[in-house]
Amino acid sequence: MTTATLSTPASRLRSIISGSIGNLVEWYDWYAYSAFALYFAPVFFPKGNATAQLLNTAAIFAVGFLMRPLGAWLLGAYADRNGRRAALLLSVRLMAGGSLLIAAAPGYASIGVAAPALLLLARLVQGISVGGEYGTSATYLSEMAGAKHRGFWSSFQYLTLMGGQLLALVVQLGLQQLLTPAQLGEWGWRVPFVIGALAAMGALYLRTHMGETEAFEQQQNAVLANPEGEGRAPSPSQFRLLMQHPRAVLTVVGLTLGGTLAFYTFTTYAQKFLVNTSGFSKEQATLISFGVMAVALLFQPLLGAISDKVGRRPVLLMFGIGATLGTVPLLRQLAQTHDAWLAAGLLIAALFVVSGYTSISAVVKAELFPTEIRALGVGLPFALTVAIFGGTAEYVALFAKQHGVEEWFYWYVTGCALLSLLVYWRMGETRAEKGTMAE
Repeated sequence: MTTATLSTPASRLRSIISGSIGNLVEWYDWYAYSAFALYFAPVFFPKGNATAQLLNTAAIFAVGFLMRPLGAWLLGAYADRNGRRAALLLSVRLMAGGSLLIAAAPGYASIGVAAPALLLLARLVQGISVGGEYGTSATYLSEMAGAKHRGFWSSFQYLTLMGGQLLALVVQLGLQQLLTPAQLGEWGWRVPFVIGALAAMGALYLRTHMGETEAFEQQQNAVLANPEGEGRAPSPSQFRLLMQHPRAVLTVVGLTLGGTLAFYTFTTYAQKFLVNTSGFSKEQATLISFGVMAVALLFQPLLGAISDKVGRRPVLLMFGIGATLGTVPLLRQLAQTHDAWLAAGLLIAALFVVSGYTSISAVVKAELFPTEIRALGVGLPFALTVAIFGGTAEYVALFAKQHGVEEWFYWYVTGCALLSLLVYWRMGETRAEKGTMAE
């Protein structure tokens, strides 16, 4: 599909939808691990304390995040050289391979320590995939959307990201109804990974029919027209090129810090918090998480559209102030409640605040960088920050609980949100005016 065929709103919309569906499948595969960790933790690790088993699975979850910067570097550089579409095709292939490996891996009882080793390998592959997916997908959606509605369309990145989490919960709810707890623990937990691998193949087909963004093609045409000039595509010295934008890189780190930690606290970790701290059953926690995520999906396009009217900075400030002031009292109340409706209401309130970050995260970062370094510039500093703070959120929370100082984690989230608030307060407005983001 050429630039010319993308000139109509309908053709742009088809490409945005195709990219978004692929993003949803990628994140379903990523979050299926977290959703089913309660069931497969005893399969891959020796019998023992339930919290200790969850700590082991959380540690591998965190290690997968450590591969995300590598994925952001490799696939981001690939996207800036060869196109956004090519990088998105590669990322979904890697995710399918990781899911198949988890689905087929034998347990600890069969092959001993090789079982968690295979689980780790699968998460490393998926970490590379997701690391490359975020920056490239954010760049693709932001470049494909017009300036007037860029915040709205870019919000589809986190809408589909959260949709992937929701889909993982839908599968979990369905399996909880169809299978007994014993069956889920023995073999049922493998089903969602088989589904994920098959869905990734479908996403791969859709992405083969996506168009390339006009911004990338214009940049490449400029290189061909002037191969020795300033428009040259990124070379092996891409890190040096990225470092020509230190303020933008540091801004990505600062605005991501509090947002990613709050997001993973109130999404992936919340389900375990409801079981391990609040005392809900696994089935109740899954149902609460499902309802909360379904509502939170609606916040993404709403706040994205608002940012198109009022700017990105006011929406980010809403998150920064709300997370700084509200995290500790909200988590304290959530820890004490045994009422499912109250728990859901508290988490919905939390995710509304967090949506001030998630809804416009992609577009804010994309608008900070020029075309020739955009995918790498968005992806690498984001992936590094997420690996350090988002990927370790569950582990830090469970570690604090195991040592009887769970409230320390509440203040940790608050402190990171405050640091991001200071960045939002000092940063300027990022909204670009050119519809193709070819500046």
